[in-house]
Amino acid sequence: MSTLRYRHANVDGFNIFYREAGSSSKPKLLLLHGFPSSSHMFRDLIPLLSDHFHIIAPDLPGFGLSDMPSREQFKYTFDNIAHVIDRFTEVVGFDHFAIYVFDYGAPTGFRIAVKHPDRITGIISQNGNAYEEGLSEGWNPIQAYWKDPSDANREALRGFLAPEATRWQYTHGVSDESLVSPDGIALDNHYLAREGADNVQLDLFLNYQSNVALYPKFQAYFRQHRPRLLAVWGKNDPFFLPPGAEAFKRDMPDAQVRFFDTGHFALETHATEIADAIRDFLSN
Repeated sequence: MSTLRYRHANVDGFNIFYREAGSSSKPKLLLLHGFPSSSHMFRDLIPLLSDHFHIIAPDLPGFGLSDMPSREQFKYTFDNIAHVIDRFTEVVGFDHFAIYVFDYGAPTGFRIAVKHPDRITGIISQNGNAYEEGLSEGWNPIQAYWKDPSDANREALRGFLAPEATRWQYTHGVSDESLVSPDGIALDNHYLAREGADNVQLDLFLNYQSNVALYPKFQAYFRQHRPRLLAVWGKNDPFFLPPGAEAFKRDMPDAQVRFFDTGHFALETHATEIADAIRDFLSN
């Protein structure tokens, strides 16, 4: 197991925190986390893969230990987040790499892939959606906000930011909750409790509609470039349904899809199995 290092990168004045492990001579793997998490979610996965890959896992802008500038200084959209992470890969010297995308990491990573298809050596999507059939009814309150971005509809979404909602995201669909470390839940809630973090997240809830609007563009990229893709999916995810994983095969018939009996944060319970699947997938 290689040494895990904790670093910061200056990306055009934006401070991005990231975790790094593995020899620079190994194939490169970029890990992109989701809501409401940080690169901490990869704490179990990185040691399982670091002997095989050069791994970098950044905290997205506004998340974790990366900068969270005010909304007046930085507009919190997925386009802007993807731009910062795209530049981050250039700053840290990731020129050709596979990406592991989860939740918010998916629209971030897919934007980068569409922009730089020549740089992407493979995609692992862990509950990272790109098809409308993957969206569950759990999105209904957020979709109502898209249709009518009123103050009332914005306020109605604050429940998603409550501590009990974070815990529910981690434990829903998990057969044995004792397998879920409380540390990730506590850390996510710590970051969500920071001053201004609530409105950052509510802005991103509103802007998520831009990701759905880009689904046809993502799918066209899949059909044209046929990247190697492995979907590893917690089948009990309350937000991203199994049909969203199966849909990848419509555009990439060679895509591999594996389901695990767990929820949204599949790495909490199945890190070893997912690491095994990734090694097999990227070694072929």
